[in-house]
Amino acid sequence: MKDRSKWLTTAIKSAIAAGKAILEVYASADMTIEKKADNSPLTLADRRAHSIIKAAIDAFGIPVLSEEGRAIPFEERNGWTRLWIVDPLDGTKEFIKRNGEFTVNIALVEERVPTLGVIYEPVADNLYFADHHLGAFKIENFQTTGVGADNANIRPLEKLMEKALRLPLNREPGQPFTIMGSRSHATPELMAYVQTMREKYDEVDFISAGSSLKICRVAEGRADIYPRLGPTMEWDTAAGQAIAMASGAQVVRHDDGMPLAYNKEDLLNPWFIVKRP
Repeated sequence: MKDRSKWLTTAIKSAIAAGKAILEVYASADMTIEKKADNSPLTLADRRAHSIIKAAIDAFGIPVLSEEGRAIPFEERNGWTRLWIVDPLDGTKEFIKRNGEFTVNIALVEERVPTLGVIYEPVADNLYFADHHLGAFKIENFQTTGVGADNANIRPLEKLMEKALRLPLNREPGQPFTIMGSRSHATPELMAYVQTMREKYDEVDFISAGSSLKICRVAEGRADIYPRLGPTMEWDTAAGQAIAMASGAQVVRHDDGMPLAYNKEDLLNPWFIVKRP
């Protein structure tokens, strides 16, 4: 457990530091947007955040898988029983649109299961963190709570947990059945799914959001389900899955109901559902 506490606090520190670097670029006039091999956008913020996170977690000698390291051969990765999976800037399209709905995602995966996760939402200054031994937590306004004013001296994990809200939160009275959906990647299949739920429940809310925030909303209990009926990569979901599972939610494949697995030969996720039990 001592190692796990160090892993989690280091992931939290590096996520906050990466978030600060991202906000510096976010506030600048020039985001320096390039194109990745798949024609998706890459920004200066991605690169700065990735460097900060990798420098911090490399100290543990645990291999790191991210979009920048996607070319590592499976023959090498397949021997990794424990690895970090990192998305330094999840929601790049939301970042470019300047709508604030982007996150820093860091997960520890063991035997293909995410067991530890950190998600930081820089603009709203919300921190989510989880370990399967401890549960899932949220700290709102992290930089102003007294636990994160000086990133170099973030309090011990026990103090962070004292300041945090344990997930899931209490459900709002009269809350309708609530579905999360992608703001930038809606599909006809998702719209058909929402329509099916509208026919099943008396009242249904559909909420669009960017990045891993959709998974966080289910982990919080603010939403009942997030069907992702479209492509994602492992680094998009690993941290969110760790947090959702530690909150008591399920993250399962759409086709067979089995949990999502990680460090696969093909790093593309199948369609999946995040849902409260």
